[in-house]
Amino acid sequence: MSRLDRLIERYAEHIATPWPEGLSGIERVIFVVYPPADELRLRVYIDEFELRARDAGHGWKLLDLTDAFPQWMAAHRYRDKYFRRPALLAGYTEGRLSEFTAHLVEQTRAQVAEASANDVVVLAGVGTLFGVSSVSEVVNGAASAINGRLVVLFPGEKDDNIYRLLDARDGWDYMAHAITAD
Repeated sequence: MSRLDRLIERYAEHIATPWPEGLSGIERVIFVVYPPADELRLRVYIDEFELRARDAGHGWKLLDLTDAFPQWMAAHRYRDKYFRRPALLAGYTEGRLSEFTAHLVEQTRAQVAEASANDVVVLAGVGTLFGVSSVSEVVNGAASAINGRLVVLFPGEKDDNIYRLLDARDGWDYMAHAITAD
């Protein structure tokens, strides 16, 4: 059985267990952690994740962030000025554009808020946030609006409760349920 097959099986087992009521938003977050090298192969399996959620009796909503930054920038009023002088963007030097992150939080909050308590909302493409936003800020900002489950397809690693996107040096401490192939 391949690493991705094991990951899907573990996800299916977890998503099929009865969901307790009364959990906080943070306790409703699930990180599916896999090596960044598996990102493209995992994309092929997204339909399998959906099938497993639906087989367990849950609804499904996919929020793919792959094109979130270029779409946001293309619609921005001052995009031409920012292309000439990117340092004008708040948070540029830290690699976390505050205006873009606020947009992502709002978008994610809206998706999880409209989902029912029996639905799975999946964030895919979070690797594309590297250098422009923060997965932890997006998840934390949306957490209080989660009704069902927020599943983050996370290309990186988890060591204890430290998550590192794309195996970067810096990580953050996060108390989400993690699903791994190992």
